[in-house]
Amino acid sequence: MGLMSKILGGDQSRNAEEYVELDLDDVAAESAAATMQVHIAEISGQADAIDIKDAVYDGDIVIADVTRLRTEDSTVEHIVDELRQVAEEVDGDIVRKGDDQMIITPTGVRVSREKLGQ
Repeated sequence: MGLMSKILGGDQSRNAEEYVELDLDDVAAESAAATMQVHIAEISGQADAIDIKDAVYDGDIVIADVTRLRTEDSTVEHIVDELRQVAEEVDGDIVRKGDDQMIITPTGVRVSREKLGQ
C-alpha cells in the first residue's frame, strides 16, 4: 500500500500515534520555510468546520475525516455546503473521497479527479 493510500484510503481509522516523524537531519540541502501545510482533521460537528475554514483561508490544505458524522443528518449537508463555499471563495477546490473523507484546498491548488497509475 502506498503512502497516499495509507493517508487517504484504508478501512481502519487512524490516530495521531500512528504517524511517524521522519528524521530529515540526513538531508544535506537547506530547506526553505514551508509556505503551505497539510492538516488532518476529524469532523464530528459544526464547530470543527470553523478550524477547517480558518486553515483554508490561511492557504493550507485540509484532509478531513467525516466518518463521525451521520450521513442522514442535515448537519452533514450544512457542513459540506459551508466548506464548498469556502473553497469557492478562495478559488480553491473541494472533493469528497468515498463516504469518509474530504479534501479542501486553498487558492491555486486543484485535486486531480484521476488516480495515478490508471
